Amino acid sequence: MKFVGVTSCPTGIAHTYMAAEALEQAARDAGHEMEVETQGSAGSSPLKTETIASADAVIFAHDLEVKDKSRFAGKPTVDVGVKKAIADAPALIAQAVRLAEERAANPQAASAAGAGAGAAAGGGALVTKVDQGASVGTRIRQWLMTGVSYMIPFVAAGGILIALSFMLAQVAGGKKGAIGVTNYSLTDAAGLAKSYNLMTHFDPTSGMNWAGLLFVVGAASFGFLVPILSGFIAFGIADRPGIAPGIVGGSIAATMGTGFLGGIATGFIGGFIALFVSRWKVPKGVRGVMPVVVIPLISTLLTGAIMIIILGRPLKWLTDHLTDGLNNLGTNGAGLVLLGVVLGLMMGFDLGGPVNKVAYTFATTGLATVAASNGDAPQLRIMAAVMAAGMTPPLGMALATTVRKRLFTPAEQENGRAAWLLGASFISEGAIPFAAADPWRVIVSSMVGSGATGGLVILFNNTLRAPHGGIWVAPLIGNPFTYVLAVIIGTLITAAIVVGLKSMRSTTSVQATAAADQLVSA
Repeated sequence: MKFVGVTSCPTGIAHTYMAAEALEQAARDAGHEMEVETQGSAGSSPLKTETIASADAVIFAHDLEVKDKSRFAGKPTVDVGVKKAIADAPALIAQAVRLAEERAANPQAASAAGAGAGAAAGGGALVTKVDQGASVGTRIRQWLMTGVSYMIPFVAAGGILIALSFMLAQVAGGKKGAIGVTNYSLTDAAGLAKSYNLMTHFDPTSGMNWAGLLFVVGAASFGFLVPILSGFIAFGIADRPGIAPGIVGGSIAATMGTGFLGGIATGFIGGFIALFVSRWKVPKGVRGVMPVVVIPLISTLLTGAIMIIILGRPLKWLTDHLTDGLNNLGTNGAGLVLLGVVLGLMMGFDLGGPVNKVAYTFATTGLATVAASNGDAPQLRIMAAVMAAGMTPPLGMALATTVRKRLFTPAEQENGRAAWLLGASFISEGAIPFAAADPWRVIVSSMVGSGATGGLVILFNNTLRAPHGGIWVAPLIGNPFTYVLAVIIGTLITAAIVVGLKSMRSTTSVQATAAADQLVSA
């Protein structure tokens, strides 16, 4: 048979491509052909129309909304989360085969049975949800993660540029926190406006001027975070009609100081209003102006009005209190260390899944709130803790396969060699093959190691402005040597626990075999 598929994950970095590779390999092993479209952070190469037309079935493995889902209308469809494809791709291929055979045996009955569910995939398709978790909660998480996935590149560009501006300013001889011709403080709210002097008085021979330039560009990137988050949450809900009300609403939320809470609110409000208006039954003569005039006009006006009149002040109050609470944790060492441990446990729990992404989103959104801070803001320490904790599980598995090879299968040993690079690059998904084969031992080990690393990073006062990169962004880490030490300690803990737990299993298995042999002999 011939299959096609689409994979996507919130960050578009690891899960997306691991799921695609797993599906293609499982199809080959079963004697079928499969081509997968990866809708990742690097964009996607859409499947050809003729490839889709010739496919017997479709597999969607996604945590974000599939783009242009209507292309697959009428095809038997398996629709699951992305981790399902990584953990059990052969089962999904078997499911697709069964659906294709049902369609071939009785096309009319299959279409009728799947007509309701198939509407989501374009109509008339037999759709099976192998994961029965496509509830309202799952849909909300997908919409939220759509916004986060589009926001992360802005966080990365802005954070790294601002970190580089600090480094260059200090190398160029400027005092800590002072950048550019006007020598303004980076914590000064009017700093960005003052930086426009660079446009008329830029000196290419001045290191301080270059530092100011990096800061201006980085701060501009951070300025888009809330509008982009809001706009693409709305996009996930209503497709293109949601972009205008979402981005405008997000900009209003940022202006009012409601931060990411306001951005999330306007994203959902704008998306649902745009979706509602786009479904109006209007005369044929009005249909042509609906997407370019009516939908953006009504949805943008209503979203902005709701934010300004109703939600703005309460969300501003809540945002201020949450920020004050986090800042108070920063002065209370034990409280912040405990937060680092909790976030570490979350990062090690499902290795790139929903819980992991909640911790990561908390860190990246917090990072954006202190874009221009040059001090020891707790948000910078939290980002450092989350990244270190996410590096620990794959590194721990890699070390374990190196020191106790006999406890792991040849395939796991091969995965262990790859996990060194994945872990060093902050790709927690490198530990997923181990968790899929032996869930509780690997998850327990990962959580303990990641929790220890998260707490140590806070204790060591490490900071980080980049939301991703692992060891490759070491120059941007505050106190990088103790940061690496925290990762090493967590890696050793993870490896020691997983080796110990697997050794206990191995010993129990040997004892059971010996007892059985004695019984047979008797």
